[in-house]
Order: sequence, then C-alpha cells, then structure tokens
Amino acid sequence: MKVVVSHIDGMQFEAKTEKSSFIIDCPQISPIEYFLSGIITCSATDVVMIPKNQGKTVTNLSIEGDVVRNEDFPRKFNTLHLTYSFDSDADDMMAARFVMASLETYCSTINTIRDSVKISYTIIHNGKTIRENEMMISGGGSKIDMGEIESCPQ
Repeated sequence: MKVVVSHIDGMQFEAKTEKSSFIIDCPQISPIEYFLSGIITCSATDVVMIPKNQGKTVTNLSIEGDVVRNEDFPRKFNTLHLTYSFDSDADDMMAARFVMASLETYCSTINTIRDSVKISYTIIHNGKTIRENEMMISGGGSKIDMGEIESCPQ
C-alpha cells in the first residue's frame, strides 16, 4: 500500500492512494479525526460484510468512537471505546460475534493500535444493550478462524 500526501494551499492537502484521492482540509477535520474515522470505518465494513456472508443483514449501523488522548505531546490515544448500534436478523449471540470478529481478527486498523491503546466496546443490538464496556479479548491479536469473508480490498 502506498499513499502520497501533497500540500495544496494553506492547510489543505491531497492524499493520493493507489485507487483514488481525497482532500484533507485542516483544521476543518484534523488528521487525528481522519485517523479515528478510518479506524471506525474499517470495523463498520466488517460488521456489514461478516453477516452478509452468513446470510444475515445488518441495518441502521452506527459506531461511535470515544478516545482519551495524552494531555502532553505526543497526544497519542490512551483509550478507545467503541459503541456499536445496529439492527439485524441475527440473534444477540451472533450479533456480538460480528463485532468481536471485526475487533479480534479482521479490522487491520484496530489491530494496528491494539498493543498500545486500551480498547473497549459496547454493543446495542435491535435496541437492546447486549455487551457493555467489554474489553478486547487479547492484546496482541487473536488467531480466531472466522472463515473467509468478503471485505473491502486491502
């Protein structure tokens, strides 16, 4: 994977990936907000695709990320809490597995930061809280085999 970021003017930059490009407009959206958005979007794609591959459907998906950062520089993430809210035709146990598969196995961005950031999550499924303030199972990434899934190309 390769990304090239070029200065446009003022605090605007263009990021060119192998597939596309987009404008980063600081301070409208800060790089750390883009970073957090990327983390959340990575997991969101899993939570949509994993059920699809199992003949299930997820609707009304919303994931909120709440980060606590260092007060001093570098202002890295200390904790990240993700609140997953969605409806599906799966039972609560299967719905929890969709999220856990993303967190523990498939989401590359979360697995990139997991050794340095304390990550927790809450799951609201079909309007009911089924997991609250749970911690990720492992700190170094687990090798849980969830089978092949369709996902965004890496």
